[in-house]
Amino acid sequence: MDVERITEELYGLRPADFVAARDAYVAEARRAKDPAAAKAIAALRRPATAAWAANRLARERPREARRFLALGETLREAHRTLDAERLRAASREQHRVVAALARTAAELAGEAGQPVSDTVVREIEQTLHGVLAHQDVAEQWAMGRLVKVPGAAVGFPAVAPETTPPRPAPAGRKPDRHPDLARALAAVEEADAEVARCEREFETADRARQAAATQAEEAAERVARLETDLAEARHGRLDAEATASRAATALTTAERALTRSRRAADRAARTAEGLQDRAP
Repeated sequence: MDVERITEELYGLRPADFVAARDAYVAEARRAKDPAAAKAIAALRRPATAAWAANRLARERPREARRFLALGETLREAHRTLDAERLRAASREQHRVVAALARTAAELAGEAGQPVSDTVVREIEQTLHGVLAHQDVAEQWAMGRLVKVPGAAVGFPAVAPETTPPRPAPAGRKPDRHPDLARALAAVEEADAEVARCEREFETADRARQAAATQAEEAAERVARLETDLAEARHGRLDAEATASRAATALTTAERALTRSRRAADRAARTAEGLQDRAP
């Protein structure tokens, strides 16, 4: 079986249709005696609604997707090279483009019969920020195969202190040690530390939310599989009941035929006995 083709097809389906279609392909692979394909297809996970909507954007709007991926490359490169001007320009573009593309993704989802809530729209925005910040997320999105909303991208990875260019002091002048400046710098450091702490708490809470969402999705998949098994069992029960009913009807017919044949046999026996009695 062509696992690549099947994967491409499955991730183009609505999340609600994913599990049943995947399980049908798994069953087909098993019937075809292709255990490797069955295992690969069974390992595919149903995408979260926001991830699916973002995937649909990449699939349906390839030109915009290419521009967006290029923006992500620019942001990551500007951060690596500490190009402040490019980073500021790209960052301004980032927020505008993410908001616009998230709206487009929501519209495409609605056209596909999957309207999304404001909460999901925010998750689409988070997904697109993750595409800009992380190369691996960008690669999965470019193929239209994101499965879950990436962790909140709270800015780009921090720049190591040793890579930050020092600010030169004016020639012939010692660094200013004015008390007000020292207090201001201390306040900046304290504020930066508080921001970092809040970011860590935010990321922890976001990971917990993602874990809960993943558990909910897995539970939904289990429910879908159990519902499929239940439907098959009910169908089997109906078939068995119909077979039993036909067997009962056949048994009744056979019993009646047996009764008739026994009566005929009794009559024949009595006739034979009468003939024997009258015989000379």
